[in-house]
Amino acid sequence: MRTNHLKLALALLLLLQVGLPAAAAQDAQSHGLDLAAMDTSVRPGEDFFRYANGKWLDSTPIPPDRSSVGVFQILDEEANRRTNDLIRNAASQRAPAGSELRKIADFYQAYMDERGIERKGLTPINPELARIRAIRNKTALARVLGSQLRADVDALNNTNFYTDRILGLWVSPDFNRPERNVGYLLQGGLGMPDRDNYLNTDADSTRLQGKYRAHIASVLNLAGVADSAGKAARIYDLEHKIAEAHVSRTDSVDVNKANNPWRLREFPTRAPGLDWASFFAAAGLSAQPMIMVWHPSGVTGIAALAGSQPLDVWKDYLVFHAVDRASGLLPKRFADERFSFYGTALSGTTQQRAREKRAVNATSDALGDAVGKLYVKNYFPPSAKATAQEMVRNIIAAFGRRIDRLDWMTPATREKAKAKLSTLYVGIGYPDKWRSYAGLVVRRDDPLGNRERSELFDYRAALAKLGKPVDKHEWWMTPQTVNALNLPLQNALNFPAAILNPPFFDAAADDALNYGAIGAVIGHEISHSFDDQGSQFDARGRLLNWWTPEDMAHFRASADRLAAQYDAYEPLPNMHVNGKLTLSENIADVAGLSASYDGYHAAHPDAQSSQGFAPDQRFFLAYAQAWRGKSRPEALRGQLMTDGHAPDEYRADTVRNIDAWYQAFDVQPGQKLYLAPPDRVRVW
Repeated sequence: MRTNHLKLALALLLLLQVGLPAAAAQDAQSHGLDLAAMDTSVRPGEDFFRYANGKWLDSTPIPPDRSSVGVFQILDEEANRRTNDLIRNAASQRAPAGSELRKIADFYQAYMDERGIERKGLTPINPELARIRAIRNKTALARVLGSQLRADVDALNNTNFYTDRILGLWVSPDFNRPERNVGYLLQGGLGMPDRDNYLNTDADSTRLQGKYRAHIASVLNLAGVADSAGKAARIYDLEHKIAEAHVSRTDSVDVNKANNPWRLREFPTRAPGLDWASFFAAAGLSAQPMIMVWHPSGVTGIAALAGSQPLDVWKDYLVFHAVDRASGLLPKRFADERFSFYGTALSGTTQQRAREKRAVNATSDALGDAVGKLYVKNYFPPSAKATAQEMVRNIIAAFGRRIDRLDWMTPATREKAKAKLSTLYVGIGYPDKWRSYAGLVVRRDDPLGNRERSELFDYRAALAKLGKPVDKHEWWMTPQTVNALNLPLQNALNFPAAILNPPFFDAAADDALNYGAIGAVIGHEISHSFDDQGSQFDARGRLLNWWTPEDMAHFRASADRLAAQYDAYEPLPNMHVNGKLTLSENIADVAGLSASYDGYHAAHPDAQSSQGFAPDQRFFLAYAQAWRGKSRPEALRGQLMTDGHAPDEYRADTVRNIDAWYQAFDVQPGQKLYLAPPDRVRVW
């Protein structure tokens, strides 16, 4: 749902922390719509997002340590505060050595030891720098590149394949035989988030490119590297060549272009230039008969550069990225330099987050399930899980009824769609089986080593799954994560506990609000199984066309109309939403909101008005208020370039495609958001 997504007293504290006005914070306690946030001087049919959120938008500043503010950030702050309390409590106890509680405590305390970090200087990273500087030939280069391979790319959201390591590995079910796990090799190697950051020639992109080159030089200079300016220029030139080899974001989201099984012996001829035997040996992949190559032209281009570019340039490139990657756990001058580029230049954030918050996030990332156990025990009672599960059942049933009513779908396709829906696994709150951290070494005096060992621990855990049977119930998120996701290859959904909080989910609120908010999220994730990408996977998770040609043509025509609708949105001057890049999410928004609306009405046919609004009005307002948010221009620009999600305002405008919204708010022709009935996109 998002790469980047309460007790009453805690809710009030959180809202005040992120800068909401007191009136908005007070209203949040009412278990109802946030009436103080609305701007009722605006007609819903002219600007529904402002009608639902206008006063909040006008009065709420973006915190200086954030690039945006909104519901996801508010929930993230609350999850972070809760997790902070749990981790600090763990740190205050004398847990047995080697226990999960002790590992949590030691990881956090090591991260917080700023004096120790300053005292050590570059000492913690010197062994890695020595390995890089010892490279004498291209075989040694391949060994170092292979040893750096990690399962650290965001492959769950396939618009965000982004790692500064030259390649990334994702271990997941096989496209063609989803009962077994295989490795997917992904393009990487860039310090900026996307190839277009390097290739675009507009004024904003050119300015950012200059700031990135200056950042490279500053990092090298801080590390005591001679000729930092000259080496920065050569490093940037190498990254520019890597960017030219990369496939685009829109190509990345096309799973059919990713279904490329290469046998290991084929790599030297398919992608010459890199010593693949040495690379795979160092990466622990030599025993694999096959690797799936998600980005063939990206991998081919990177391999060619490994062979053609001077060895010294590669060594300088590796030194820079090693230092830059470690900067948050090096002396303050390194962390500040990294923030000045990635926080301020790239995202517009003016203040770095407090170290305590960064320490909590790092600990939660490294020991996610261990922290998750504590989170669930304290903040996710069985009653909340039972209520959410009931909503899931109602919305799945509603989605099934919608499939039954599709007049354009043939019986053959309908049967396959219903079979897929019937085998969907929906995980609520937390996994059925917790991950073990036995074997992970965490030391109280080694913050950078802790992170590196954690990354290697995760990588080895991923390697251990290769060739093994798939666990359909495996989770890819921790309970304390504010997000939700669909896993097409597993035909499974995950809804972590942390997103099941107000305003998405509130056990004390009326059902119109819960179905309009978390219900639409549930419907959204269910619908991902049937969006432009998910619809290409069958009930077993195979990448297989189960559609008749006529049905697929109809589906694609509807998808094209929705893409065109979003192409027309212009959040920044001369920068439009990319309807193709965001299509999967937009289809899921339309279908998910529709299914949740149907599920709500089927489960609660006798709903009553409240707070001056009819049930349907409350449903749609809850949806728009759940997407409340705003971003700094720099962050919004980056989102439009790289993110598979449309900005919040346009996700709220999904209502334009729902007939019931027009009836609920008397939206008439001539109003800005009005779409004539034939122009409303009905995908499912």
